[in-house]
Amino acid sequence: MASSTPLLPNSQTEPDGSAVLRVLGYNIRSMRDDTDALARVISACAPDLVLVQEAPRFFRWRKKLARLAAASGLVVLSGGGTAAGPAILCSLRATVERTEDVLLPLTPGLHRRGFSTAVVRFGGARLGVVSFHLSLEREERYAQGGMLLDRLAGLGVEHVIAGGDLNERPDGPTFKRLATDLQDGWATAPWGDEYTWTPGDPYQRIDAIFATGGVEVLGCGVPLGHPGVKQTDLRAATDHFPVLAALRVPAS
Repeated sequence: MASSTPLLPNSQTEPDGSAVLRVLGYNIRSMRDDTDALARVISACAPDLVLVQEAPRFFRWRKKLARLAAASGLVVLSGGGTAAGPAILCSLRATVERTEDVLLPLTPGLHRRGFSTAVVRFGGARLGVVSFHLSLEREERYAQGGMLLDRLAGLGVEHVIAGGDLNERPDGPTFKRLATDLQDGWATAPWGDEYTWTPGDPYQRIDAIFATGGVEVLGCGVPLGHPGVKQTDLRAATDHFPVLAALRVPAS
């Protein structure tokens, strides 16, 4: 286990107006597994934001996502079926400025993809947020990586974070493309564990949290060993491990 510190900083607003946030990225596989275990993992991480992939998209998807948020002490901010799977949950610390769900161009024969986006404030810190889930197909995935960077720039906010399932390892072209323009949380400040898929025998990192340069990454990784996060829950909740990051966002 690579760990720069045994515990991540707690969420707080600093005297200068900056904010320390906990951000969780999590592919929840449409809540087809143990939803009680899923809620326990999320709650134990005490996140301010949860960047969800594979949220429920079909029958009663809004109620399912709302139940998960409530069980985790959070509320639904954006996304779900209207973003083809990505969603954002947030704590009541957040002041929401705006949200937008974005559907990406559909390639015939492939799964529809989208972005869940928001602009929020925590204290004096203003932050753009995007949850994403990129294609399984290499060329489409690379194009979607470019669309993601364009969307981040288009939010018109100085400080931005993005989290999601890239369906690609860090040595892949799309992952490298994002990590060139953004900070890769794990590479910047590794904490916890690295590999996110599959829980039965994790052997690769295909999920990540990224941030623009002005955001300070205090630690980022899979929360193995984090207080309250049990291995049994991680393995029962979904087929991905989550990524937890602590970030200091300057006042805007």
